[in-house]
Amino acid sequence: MQANVVGWDIGGAHVKAAVISAGEIVAVYQQACPLWKGLDQLHCAVTSILQELKGSNPRHAITMTGELVDLFANRDDGVKQIIQTMTELLPGSGILIFAGQEGFLKPSQIETGHYLSIASANWLASASLAAQKLGSGLFVDCGSTTTDILLLNNGQVLAEGYTDYQRLISQELIYTGIVRTAVMAVTQTAVDQDKKIGLMAEYFATMADVYRVTGELNDRHDQTDTADGSEKTVLASARRLSRMIGCDFYPDELPRWQQFAENIRARQIRQIQRGCEIRLSQHGISQNSPLIGAGVGRFLVKQIALNLDRLYLDFSDLLPVAGIESNMTSADCAPAAAIAYLADKYIHKQ
Repeated sequence: MQANVVGWDIGGAHVKAAVISAGEIVAVYQQACPLWKGLDQLHCAVTSILQELKGSNPRHAITMTGELVDLFANRDDGVKQIIQTMTELLPGSGILIFAGQEGFLKPSQIETGHYLSIASANWLASASLAAQKLGSGLFVDCGSTTTDILLLNNGQVLAEGYTDYQRLISQELIYTGIVRTAVMAVTQTAVDQDKKIGLMAEYFATMADVYRVTGELNDRHDQTDTADGSEKTVLASARRLSRMIGCDFYPDELPRWQQFAENIRARQIRQIQRGCEIRLSQHGISQNSPLIGAGVGRFLVKQIALNLDRLYLDFSDLLPVAGIESNMTSADCAPAAAIAYLADKYIHKQ
């Protein structure tokens, strides 16, 4: 019997997993994992997902971004400790680590020189799968915390940078997302009641508040604590947004804060769209080549495609979930789904 492959994406705030069986994604999972609080958070998240998995002795493939959290002395230390923890947690010996351009490695093959290739390489897994499936386009993964923008041409990922530092320079990585990003990190000004106003540089609200108020944040994707530790309701979110400009919130003024949220939303879209326009301007790919949207914030990518008069394609159309047990799609957790798919192909070539 063919063994399932589980793809793992170990982030700094979430652990995501996708299961592939007989060449099809059959389940996708996400668990909150504030890794900066300690490796026990990783233990809890992984254990919770393992309890959901069915079948015996699956193979496992791992990618990560969590090595960056300040729990670790540096990225090498983070990569080393995450690999060590995952090999302790996962049953059996069938584990592969994604080392980016160097491909898959067994834990026993990994040396210190591999750590740089392993660190934060999850974007390459997703973009590579999209390039293989589609050929050309602009891959945009807008998640809870970050946005990846990668140009695809003739089945190849045309990445200018590789490390987080290089990709921040090239704007292939934009540190903005729809859940965890502080509102003050998106813009310093907004419009309220037709007046331009400066925002307070305080951690009063996050973009999750914006998208709760606009009605676009799916509850399944909303796994991060609020800025004030209070409830995740529209009214509570509007109250947090009102604090950003030194106001009290009154329920009968909700339409005011809905407009305020829409204005901040538009500013985040402009930031991401500028990154898309930069990538598209550097290579003459056809106007018919689509924007491929991934991540829990891909509804913004769909809007950007419309703004740029480009076709939109959802990542989940490239890698649909065949199982009925999953309430998440491959696009929600694209790196985990991609790493499962790529590892499955790799294993069957061996």
